[in-house]
Amino acid sequence: MTRPSRLVPFILVAALLAPAAHLLSAEGPAVRPEEFRYSWRLRGILSWFAGLRFPVSGTGALKNSPAAGNRLESELVIRGKTRGDGQYVYRSEIDRDRATTLMTYHGYEWEGRRRSEQTRFDYADRTASTRKEREEGKVETKVRDIPAREMRDVLTGIHFLRRNAGTFDRSVTSEIYSDGSIYPVVFRRIGARTITFQGAELPATLFEITAAPGDQERWPGGVRVWLSPDERRVPYRIEIQRSLASLRLELESAH
Repeated sequence: MTRPSRLVPFILVAALLAPAAHLLSAEGPAVRPEEFRYSWRLRGILSWFAGLRFPVSGTGALKNSPAAGNRLESELVIRGKTRGDGQYVYRSEIDRDRATTLMTYHGYEWEGRRRSEQTRFDYADRTASTRKEREEGKVETKVRDIPAREMRDVLTGIHFLRRNAGTFDRSVTSEIYSDGSIYPVVFRRIGARTITFQGAELPATLFEITAAPGDQERWPGGVRVWLSPDERRVPYRIEIQRSLASLRLELESAH
């Protein structure tokens, strides 16, 4: 029997988080720093396979930090339960005025091995410059053309859902950007839900991003976010789905 890759869990997390979401709002995000801490678990058939040797649960933190030039830096870090379990990082640099992603990054560290991919968008030249670094230190660079429309990634999409939650009363057809390809998606407000947080049942509103009708095979996944109904729109739960697994983050604390 072939041994599973020692990087299976974090490669899978990369596959779950790599898609980028586009929303139709130009409203800027909150202007104060914030941090949300989560517990996370990998669910589905691939989580069972990975769990034979590797962590399928742990802790995570989502941070949003205003930066110079009216930019927002958003970062999600996921770690295993023990010190040696490694980590996965997903990072976005956002232009708050134009509501576009300036840079998107994802990478992991595991037992001394590293792998990362960063893409920076130049909307004036309509190009995307990508830098990939593999475990053995090999670096690949590539410049590709992008369409005139603007690019946004998953952290930007979640943030925009929070900002628009109070007025998001209809489905919005949009798209995600992933590895140079564009996939049509639909943003929906599902409706009122309850969620357990620190032992209490609290009201929440569920939103989702799914593949547009007819495109489920091209992008067999989705993003679901449970937000608090107050003005802060705290993401109580985030679930990022693929065809054989899903990554679920449950809020532990908000600052």
